[in-house]
Amino acid sequence: MLGPGAAMAQQEIAVKQDNLMRAQAKSLYTVMLKMTKGEIPYDQAAIDAALAQLEQSVPTIPTVFATNPKEHVVNATYGSSQKVWQNKADFDSKVPPVIKAIADVKGKIKDVASLKVAYDRINGACNECHETYRLKLK
Repeated sequence: MLGPGAAMAQQEIAVKQDNLMRAQAKSLYTVMLKMTKGEIPYDQAAIDAALAQLEQSVPTIPTVFATNPKEHVVNATYGSSQKVWQNKADFDSKVPPVIKAIADVKGKIKDVASLKVAYDRINGACNECHETYRLKLK
């Protein structure tokens, strides 16, 4: 059994992983997806910031997920499947296509139509990993 200090360390690792995914979700879903749906106005500066955030954070996924916290964030909606650490090489192999999708659309988003194409491309690459390695907890 883990002592209180070890349990806290495990929760800190889980929170760091959750925070990374939440920040990426904010860029992809709260900014880009909502703009494609017309829920918020088209804003080039917000799109550029969202892409920059994704470009900076996505490559850190393998490092942030290097350690298995063996627990989920308290009250989290999503968590990581144990499959991440059972097949870490495959998990890590899902990251370069997301990086490539971001690079491929960078500088090409000029309006809602091109944003939708970019969103679909990036989200599709993200879902390649989510289908196997993300768990819906509630």
